[in-house]
Amino acid sequence: VDAYVTATSSRSDLDRTSSKEKTGVFTGGYAIHPLTNEKVPIWIGDYVLGSYGTGAVMAVPAHDERDYEFASKFGLEVKWVVEPTKKDGELSTEEAFTKAGVNVNSGEFDGMKTQKAKKAITAKLAEISSGGPKITYKLRDWVFSRQRYWGEPIPIYFPIDFPEGVEDSDVDPKVDGCEHTIRFDKPIPVDEADLPLTLPEMEDFSPGDDPAGCLARAKDWRYFQKDGKWFSRETNTMPQWAGSCWYYFRFLDPKNGESAFSPELDEDWMPVDLYVGGAEHAVLHLLYARFWHQVLYDLGYTKHPEPFQKLVHQGMILGSDGEKMSKSRGNVVNPDDIVEVHGADALRLYEMFMGPLEAVKPWQTSQVSGVVRFQNKLFNVVKEAAKNDASVEMDEETTKILHKTMKKVTEDIENMSFNTAISAMMVLTNHLTSLKDQVPREAAEKLTLMVSPFAPHLGEECWSLLGHDDTLAYHPWVEHDEALCVDNTVKMGVQVNGKTRGEIEIPKDADQEGAMGEAMKVQSVSNQLDGKDVKKIIYVPGRILNIVAK
Repeated sequence: VDAYVTATSSRSDLDRTSSKEKTGVFTGGYAIHPLTNEKVPIWIGDYVLGSYGTGAVMAVPAHDERDYEFASKFGLEVKWVVEPTKKDGELSTEEAFTKAGVNVNSGEFDGMKTQKAKKAITAKLAEISSGGPKITYKLRDWVFSRQRYWGEPIPIYFPIDFPEGVEDSDVDPKVDGCEHTIRFDKPIPVDEADLPLTLPEMEDFSPGDDPAGCLARAKDWRYFQKDGKWFSRETNTMPQWAGSCWYYFRFLDPKNGESAFSPELDEDWMPVDLYVGGAEHAVLHLLYARFWHQVLYDLGYTKHPEPFQKLVHQGMILGSDGEKMSKSRGNVVNPDDIVEVHGADALRLYEMFMGPLEAVKPWQTSQVSGVVRFQNKLFNVVKEAAKNDASVEMDEETTKILHKTMKKVTEDIENMSFNTAISAMMVLTNHLTSLKDQVPREAAEKLTLMVSPFAPHLGEECWSLLGHDDTLAYHPWVEHDEALCVDNTVKMGVQVNGKTRGEIEIPKDADQEGAMGEAMKVQSVSNQLDGKDVKKIIYVPGRILNIVAK
């Protein structure tokens, strides 16, 4: 056992868990099963890690692949305690059954489904004071160092030992061949007064072969004397996380030379209202940023316990084949190619028009032409409006469509529903196109303002075309009149004996008699009623008119 422990302890956790061959030895000891009182042999094996749980596990060979491989190799008993449900077929004893099923050979727990059995067994263990439920959290080690030049120097240094009888004053570790030992087991933080620690200037900062990193070659920087003693700086640098974990704080106060950020700006601006990022950020940047934020909160640097108020995950854009973009699949779309052909605005518009922000969407280059046509049509509408003066007034229909669009686009931007905002602007653009040379300037200006967040180059060009010398970036956003967003009339279907036969447009408050009057003007409806007696009329204002006739 001792020999096995010695041999295994020299292997890394990664090596032990990735190895396909299972090794282990019997300790000669037994544990008593708390529920069955059976003797359970105690083995040690390299695939069981000390960092997992308590480091001691109850192996279940019949229902864990690694345990099954271990038991098969060493001829240990394989006891089946879970079998498939009827719909999942028969139990195979040639491999571990790892799915949920029904308990067997489990005494009072026989016949229970897996989830119910787990709870019942845990409750039983608690009842007899032999166990109970417990929640554990697994966090992998975070390697906070890099062997590259670009990165914040780690403000740690170490004492240096020289051979016995050699005085610090008689040697120089910067000289090649000087025998010395850096005591990495005795780290010393750089005094706060000596911060920030800056990188040395180097002509060659390529990585090299030294695992200590390229800074190990900057000997004049690495080695220094203090109070007559030699020391060596840490030559690893910090990863990008060192800045990205708290960058949102520094953005508040980027020119502050006295502190990371002022309490006043923390009070005014934090926490972050909205964070938009991919799902992969949830287990990397967001997790780490929250760690740092909690420390800053505990130390009193910020008044806010949480860094972000709202999180939105944007969906991934797939290749045209519906698969994740990768060079190996040959389905990568280079945005530069789209910009070169259609312009940056077209790329932006298409990305937002593809679908909901959170959805996973396949890229289709052929569909970019659709938003290009929209851009051209909008530009032509503005050109027509630019020819007109204020005498071209908006009619009631145009006014209503404009105000509905302003409301829709404003709300959709707030909700990050960019695809439906663009769709609404397309409807307005089509309507204004139908006006030909009678496009009101006011409508064109409002449309230009609305499209500018989506297509800024198009927006600025149209704004200039309308006679403005300054940028639209500082112009107030559009405002709608709620009263003009409400329809006075509604369109509703007309059914005869439950089947839709036509459509009518009537005032919202029209009564049944008025609705019937309009319905009889629809030829397809009147033809269905010709020669029949109306037995019943079902009228739901604003929704449906159903005429029952025989």
